[in-house]
Amino acid sequence: MTLKTTLTAAIAVALAATTSLVAAPALADHHKAAAPAAPNIVQTAMSTGVHNTLVAAVKAAGLVNTLSSPGPFTVFAPTDTAFAKLPEGTVATLVKPANKGTLTTILTYHAVAGKVTAADLVALIKKGHGEAVIKTVAGGELTARLAGDKIIITDEKGRATAVTQADVKTSNGVIHVTDGVFLPA
Repeated sequence: MTLKTTLTAAIAVALAATTSLVAAPALADHHKAAAPAAPNIVQTAMSTGVHNTLVAAVKAAGLVNTLSSPGPFTVFAPTDTAFAKLPEGTVATLVKPANKGTLTTILTYHAVAGKVTAADLVALIKKGHGEAVIKTVAGGELTARLAGDKIIITDEKGRATAVTQADVKTSNGVIHVTDGVFLPA
C-alpha cells in the first residue's frame, strides 16, 4: 500500500467517524412524537353526526376498506337528510345483502378517483364554459355547474344536488357534503 493510499483511507475513516458523530445528534433531534394522522374518508364521515345513513350504506356495501385506503378519492357525501328525501323504504331495501351490487354502484357513483377540490371543480366548470363532466368510480358521469357561488351537481337522471359544504379534507382525499343522493342512469 502506498503512503497516498494509506493517507486517503485514514482521512476517509476520520471523516466518516466525524460525520456520524455530528449527524447523530442532529437526526435524533428530529425524532419527536408523530402528529396524529388526519382521519380518512370513512372516519371523517363517521364523526360528523349527519352521515349515519351513508356510513351504514358503505358498511353494507363492503366499501369501508376501499374508502379507508390511501386513495386519494373525492366523495360527494349525502347527509342523512338527503337520504331521507328518497322514497320511503329505499334505503332499507338497498342495504339488504341481496341488493349489495346495486348499493355498491350507487355509492361508487358518488366517488371520483383523485382529489378534486372545490377550486378544481370551479376551474373545470370555467374551462368547460359553464359545466364540467366528471367521471365517477362507478363509470358514470356527473355534471358540475355553478349557481351563483354554489356548485351544483347533476346526476345522469337529471337530478340537481347542491354541494352544501366543500373541501372537508381527509388523509386520503376530500369530501364535498351534498343535499341530495345521486342515482346513475
